[in-house]
Amino acid sequence: MQQRIRSAFATLIGATMLGGLLAACGKPADTPEAATLVVRNATVWTGDPNNPWAEAIASRGEQIVAVGTHADVEPLINESTEVINADGALLVPGFIDTHVHFADGGSSLASVQLRDAQTAEEFTRRIGEFAKTVRPGEWLLDGNWDHENWGGELPTREWIDAVTPDNPVWLFRLDGHMALANSLALKLAGVDADTPDIDGGTIVRDAAGYPTGILKDNAMPLVMAAVPAPGNELMDRQIEAAMQYVAAHGVTTVHDMASWTSLASYRRLQAAGKLKTRVYSVVPLSDWAQLRDEVAKNGRGDDWLRIGGLKGFMDGSLGSHTAAMLEPFTNAPEERGFLINTLDDMRQWVSDADDAGLQIMVHAIGDSAIRDLLDIYLDLTDEKGPRDRRLRIEHSQHIHPDDLPRYAAQDIIASMQPYHAIDDGRWAEKVIGAERSATTYAFRSLLDSDAHLAFGSDWPVAPAEPLLGIYAAVTRQTLDGANPDGWTPAQKITVEEALRAYTSEAAYSSFEEDRKGTLAPGMLADFVLIDKNLTVIPPEEIRSAKVLRTVVGGKTVYQRP
Repeated sequence: MQQRIRSAFATLIGATMLGGLLAACGKPADTPEAATLVVRNATVWTGDPNNPWAEAIASRGEQIVAVGTHADVEPLINESTEVINADGALLVPGFIDTHVHFADGGSSLASVQLRDAQTAEEFTRRIGEFAKTVRPGEWLLDGNWDHENWGGELPTREWIDAVTPDNPVWLFRLDGHMALANSLALKLAGVDADTPDIDGGTIVRDAAGYPTGILKDNAMPLVMAAVPAPGNELMDRQIEAAMQYVAAHGVTTVHDMASWTSLASYRRLQAAGKLKTRVYSVVPLSDWAQLRDEVAKNGRGDDWLRIGGLKGFMDGSLGSHTAAMLEPFTNAPEERGFLINTLDDMRQWVSDADDAGLQIMVHAIGDSAIRDLLDIYLDLTDEKGPRDRRLRIEHSQHIHPDDLPRYAAQDIIASMQPYHAIDDGRWAEKVIGAERSATTYAFRSLLDSDAHLAFGSDWPVAPAEPLLGIYAAVTRQTLDGANPDGWTPAQKITVEEALRAYTSEAAYSSFEEDRKGTLAPGMLADFVLIDKNLTVIPPEEIRSAKVLRTVVGGKTVYQRP
């Protein structure tokens, strides 16, 4: 009897010790650790060619731990797991916008809205009404007007002087390559009839030689120098507003073509735990030595904030007649645009930046600028030998047919913005004619040649809304409704090709394809829920699709009401 009591007591003590040991060590070895977030009943497009479709996804912290069936994620759910029923919605990797001007975009959200002003009268009226809402002396900035909306006549200071007597005005055309100043702004900047012309820029003048208020490209800093720089607090607010905007449209990472001021703001926000968009912060190409030293001192950053990229300029824009073209403009036979920087400067900056191991991204829009840049990149690799540089040409809009195969042959990334095709397509043929338009925004030709194609928006030049970008790439239906079958329809691509350009290819363009751009275990838990399956609905319906939820690092940063 006593032996049975001692045996039972020993069993009880052993079980208690085992239970305590298990409690101390966690769950049994064959029980997986719970996920923090699970999304079930979704139509998951993973972007992974080996596992393209799934119905559920699970993440733990910032990383994905499972992508597959409901049965695959069920063991990862416990009472602390957030479980989302997607109700069949499309789930895709978080969109990566490879070309934005983030602080400018944040600022534009609170500025006078001129993008859709359809007449000169409406343009003037909106500026006057907005001027009444600000303090005397405060600058009116941004605007993003488009003179093509009212037939192509450029605005002048005389259009707006009477409605802005107490406020200096400096309003950009939507492409950012020319802007309008009123007389007060010109006076504060010291720009008058005696101001000399600028290489790589234009001061538009009236018949008497006095500036009309329009300045293009390298002439623009003459007025910009008079605009007060935003303080730290305002800069941070602009970035925060930008993050809220892009989150609502499914963007989880941006490549910001900006400045050291923006980088400082990102660092302040990161230190305060306020970043909710991942950022690749890119600085001017001419600052390559400063960036080299910064990387040597502090490294290239982390999953939230990265550095190491440099942005340069070859030319201007088509809409401003400042894109460098091989042949004259169809509607201005005496003009063919110009280079903003000399070829000697560009060659030296590219060579020095490459020696420093930094990534190079250069704006080139006209076919002449693109050819010159391709030559610079070719000389670089011939001289210094092959390595994984991931050289980028930003915009790549008007490529000469002979140069299309060079992107793949030279391993150049075409960083493009598809919304521009349905915007510029309203008027581009009158500027460059039908023949050159055939290889404008040549998405299909580039993909067929096996080139890398990464998509972005150029916000605030165009909306930072990937669903609109996908719609543009797939349909090429211009905003004016004049091209129901698509403008240059031979350059259309498929929905999945457009999705890849916004996800895996965009990640590749910043050396991050091992962390983002596809949905697989070990990748960052950045993804988007969309109310319609973009891959099966009629292409025309893509523009009406809505983002339901945006998740960054396993946390919801936007949920549609």
